[in-house]
Amino acid sequence: MTAHPITSWTHGGADALGVPRVDFSTNSNACGPCPQALAAVQAADATLYPDPLYTALRQRLAAFHRVAPERVVLAGSASEFIFRITAWAWQQGVRRVQLPAHHYGDNARATQAWGLQPAADGAGALVWACEPSSPLGQAHRPWCLDAAHTVVLDRAYAPLRLSGAPSLSDAQLDRVWQLFTPNKALGLTGVRAAYVIAPAGASTREQGHIEAAVANLNLIAPSWPLGAHGVALLQAWVMPEVQAWLLACLPTLRDWKARQIDMLQDLGWTCLPSEANFFCAQPPQPLELSALRAEYGIKLRDCASFGLPGWVRLGVLGPQAQELLACGLQENKLIPAQLENSQ
Repeated sequence: MTAHPITSWTHGGADALGVPRVDFSTNSNACGPCPQALAAVQAADATLYPDPLYTALRQRLAAFHRVAPERVVLAGSASEFIFRITAWAWQQGVRRVQLPAHHYGDNARATQAWGLQPAADGAGALVWACEPSSPLGQAHRPWCLDAAHTVVLDRAYAPLRLSGAPSLSDAQLDRVWQLFTPNKALGLTGVRAAYVIAPAGASTREQGHIEAAVANLNLIAPSWPLGAHGVALLQAWVMPEVQAWLLACLPTLRDWKARQIDMLQDLGWTCLPSEANFFCAQPPQPLELSALRAEYGIKLRDCASFGLPGWVRLGVLGPQAQELLACGLQENKLIPAQLENSQ
């Protein structure tokens, strides 16, 4: 029997076994949750509908990014917007899509749902980019920034960049749709909320096209894409004290990342370079992820769904979690005996 698509979703975090004891499978900020953002979410009044136009929230986000409020599009989550803008692209006659070599599964799911065909180049296509990328945490390439196509840049991990620099200048960023999901950076992934900054038109004609696109994207959105808790999260996101907390997290995450990579390399793993708070690694021999999850409560993110079979993605966690991972790998005989005996 063919499985219903919902049974084939692959994601990090909680699963059929519940919440992992130690969860390396998500890219959430391990220093979180952000105290100020958590307090704001907990104080949200869930007895009332939000403003259906989200007037104050759009203004705050626009001021934070120094853009006009009309360029702000709200979304229930990154996944929700991925499907929405794919539907919009289909309405506009777009029939081709360009995906990164390794990408988030919902990009491919939306592509399949709407029947878009892979494009060798970006011309006339819906083009997806993510930087730092997932699962690799690396720079996106190549870029297609002419006006012949629609580029959507997922910037979920930009606030968690630990090294390197963005590939695009501010002027270049103004030419793409920028998708933000602050819940990862704030360590509150259970609160679903996202927003998009629409491009700035380079001409009156292009500006008119973008304004029409924003209007259509809002038209095909469900009523109240954000509930009270999502609104509270995004309002907190732009607070100076929240941004200061995030900035203070980065040195700690850098230290933890270096320690985590050293630990895995000592156990014979190969770790790929990454600029974010996560990275991909390959064990010295095939790894039984299900055994590690069931017996030790430790979850890693299988990268097969990203097109990297045999590799796993690990979010950066603190020293205690890293020690539990090392113990689980060794006790379950998941590293070669000669390496285990040398520890």
